[in-house]
This record gives sequence, C-alpha cells and structure tokens, in this order.
Amino acid sequence: MQHSQTVPGDLCKATAKELTAAYAAGEVSPVEVAKAALERAEKAKAELNAFTVIDHDAALSSARKSEERWRSGAPLSAVDGVPTTIKDIVLLHGYDVRFGSAVTEDVSNEPDAPSTQRLNAAGVVVLGLTNTPEFGWKAVTDSPKFGITRNPWDPSMTPGGSSGGASAAAAFGAGVLHLGTDGGGSIRIPASFTGIVGHKPSFGLVPAYPASAFGTVAHIGPMARTVEDVVAMLNAMSGKDTRDWNQYPGDRVAIELRPFDWKGKRIAYWSEPCVGGNDPEVAAAIRRTTEEFELAGAIVTEITLPMQDELEEIFYRHWHVGAANRLAAIDEKDHDKLDRGFLEVAARGQRYSAVDRIQAEISRSQFGYLMDELLVEHDLIISPTTPITAFEAGVNVPLGAGYSHWVEWSSYSFPINLSQQPACSVPCGRSTAGLPIGLQIIAGRTDDAKVLSAARAYEQMFPEHFLTPDGNWPMMAERLA
Repeated sequence: MQHSQTVPGDLCKATAKELTAAYAAGEVSPVEVAKAALERAEKAKAELNAFTVIDHDAALSSARKSEERWRSGAPLSAVDGVPTTIKDIVLLHGYDVRFGSAVTEDVSNEPDAPSTQRLNAAGVVVLGLTNTPEFGWKAVTDSPKFGITRNPWDPSMTPGGSSGGASAAAAFGAGVLHLGTDGGGSIRIPASFTGIVGHKPSFGLVPAYPASAFGTVAHIGPMARTVEDVVAMLNAMSGKDTRDWNQYPGDRVAIELRPFDWKGKRIAYWSEPCVGGNDPEVAAAIRRTTEEFELAGAIVTEITLPMQDELEEIFYRHWHVGAANRLAAIDEKDHDKLDRGFLEVAARGQRYSAVDRIQAEISRSQFGYLMDELLVEHDLIISPTTPITAFEAGVNVPLGAGYSHWVEWSSYSFPINLSQQPACSVPCGRSTAGLPIGLQIIAGRTDDAKVLSAARAYEQMFPEHFLTPDGNWPMMAERLA
C-alpha cells in the first residue's frame, strides 16, 4: 500500500528524512511507523536473532508522544519519531542491558548512557536492544546468553560484529537508526558484511559513560542505510558530557554535509591489510572504485600505513588487557558461563606486564602522530573495510582461510581505533555469491564532516550499492514488503 508521496509503500524501507517529512506533512504517523517497525523487529528476532529485547509498550508510548509533537508543530529534532535500536552494551534506563552475557546483573535501574540520553531527548522511538557477543569482545555476533545472530543476505553467514544485531536489523528493515559501538571495527565490520553505512566517529565526539573496560580504543557511533541518516543520528547523540573525561576539550558543532568534489583530492589508497591479503573480489571492487575516483579527477596514491607491521601487537596489548580488566570484575565462580574465546583473550591480557602495556601506549602515540601527518599530506585514506566478505555464522574466523584469530581478518579496522580518527564504511557492491563488500573512508581526527561528506558524494556516485527504498534489498527483507 502506498501511504503518501513522501514515503515508500513499505514503511520499513523509509529513511529518517522521508519519515520526518511525512510526519510534518501529516501523511503518516509515528505510531503507524512504530507498529510496522515492531512487526519487522519481531521477524528479525525470530529469523535472524537480531534482537535481545523488543518492548512494544515503551515504543508505542514514545510514538504516541512523538505524534502529538508533530501534530502541534513542535518536534524535538530531525529524528523525532524515528524507529531506533540500541546495542545490548549501552545503558538504557528501563531496559535489562546484559552485554551479551549470562553473568551480568540487571542494570535496568541505571541511568541512561550519554548517547541514549541524547537520543531519548531527540524523541526517537526505541524498538529494543540488539544482539552482541559477550562484552563486545569479537568481530562476529554470538554469545552464551543469546546465541548466534545471522546475516539477512544469507542466514548461514555472520553479519559480523560486535554490532551484528544492529547491522542485521538495519539490512532487514527493522528500524532506521541503530546505535553501535566500535573498539576494533565493531561498527564498520558489520556494516560491510550487511551492506549498510556505519560510522566510527572521532574519539570522544559521542560521549561515553561509564568508561569502557577496553579503554580509549572504544567508540560509540551510528549505523543506518544512508549517509544522511547516519549524520542525523550522529548529530542527535554527539556533544559534550561532563561524565566523559576522555573527551577532547571544546564545544561540538553539528555535522553538516558539504559539497565534495573529487577533482584534485589527494586520496591515499591503503591497499593491503596489516595481516594476510585480500579476497580477490574485494580487491577488485575497491580497485574499480579507485579508478572511478581517478576518472572524477582525484589523485590516488597507493600506500601502506606507518608502522603497519607493528600494529597487530600494539592492538593486542590494548584489547587483551581490556578483556582481562573486564574479567576482573566477574566472580570466578561464574567463569565457566563465559564465552571460552573471551576467557582465552583475557588470559593473554593477564600475562602482559604493566611495562608491556605502557610500551604499547607509547607506540600507539607514535602511530597516531604519523597518521595525523599522513592526513596532512592526503585529504582522505580509503581501503576495503574488511579483506573478506561474510563467512559462516557461529565461528570466529572463516573456515579454511588460514586465520587463527578474528583480529587478523579485521586489520583494516583496528588501526583506526588506535589512531582515533573518523572512519565510515559504505557499501561497495557485492560478491558473486551476493554478499556485500565495504569501502572504508578515513580522515584526520575531528574531521568527521569531511569523511561523511565524501561518503555522501560516493553514495551519489553509486546509489545502486545502497539500501534505498527502490534498491536491491536482501531477499529476506524483500519478501516482507
């Protein structure tokens, strides 16, 4: 059924911009949209295990309040009334956030995290919580508490992680805006595996509290199907918060998408990952894109990252010690209920000395300085988001590919957590098996507007790659329309 001239017949495919325009025109109501989104969310939970909690009563209550605001011409923001999901790792008052674990306590009485507080203040309609691996420790999504999440492009495959519930929901049409976290690629990897847009902001742009057990590699950011929706969500939840001492000083200004002309832009093409190589289809897709940028007038130079051979060990010393830190807060009698892989990583972290950890921080500082310098010489860095496409659900590495740890196939993403620079994954076509491929766009610290403006320009060049209302959606989502 066609609801209006503004939104598609399938409300679950609408963008935030389309929905709010329809709300303003009185063509569709937030309540009607929330009901459609909740129905789709239930299907995503049943078929993909994308959600851990869906709260119909709370969502419809929020939608009714939004409807009144739009009727009176007083919406709270550009995302008022837009269906939204929250990763089961970010505090949300009234919700039993479990961090994907069977050993955590009920935190439903805890106050909102800064990001969820700001989203609520913006009037979004929260559908529920999306699945994550335990404590977000790995780049696929399965946990002892909630089980395996699957990819809507092929349910036998993983949607990536750790924000895999969010990415699966987005590509399935179960919500418009999706809150993710990213400590080593956990927004960008699932965005790549499911063909959506995922932005890891500059560190501190989105405030965090409590501080992550994994330290200052951990970021919070938006996921959606279009760049404009990512920007709208980012603006709703970014800004200063006194609880986040790690934020950079100074005020935050709203991100505005600016015209971006590829002509004359100096693009550094990071072509080889820190570990291993690229799937040939991934390499070919990114190479075709660089050629299109060159045809548009960009100056593309192939690079390796500074200190590239050292980055895996630097990251391990941060990540493994973070896991050991998280484990220290869990009673030893409950350790047998934890993900075995998480326990192994934490055990490695316990073996590092304090000197090892400080040396890693010093090396990280040098790498960060060199990355800042690299992005003075170049306007952007581009790379594959991942060197592979989605693989079998329920395992941490693709079978038979030669990887021993998920970090090895995530080596296009974790370096940018170390450098704290903004990075956006956008869809870049699909493999012959029909699985999405992602392109990563990186700029200097605090230059999120440049990254997102470039991502939007790319989206306008290649609209066929994106999940727009008229686009090529996963068959699982298409049959629900």
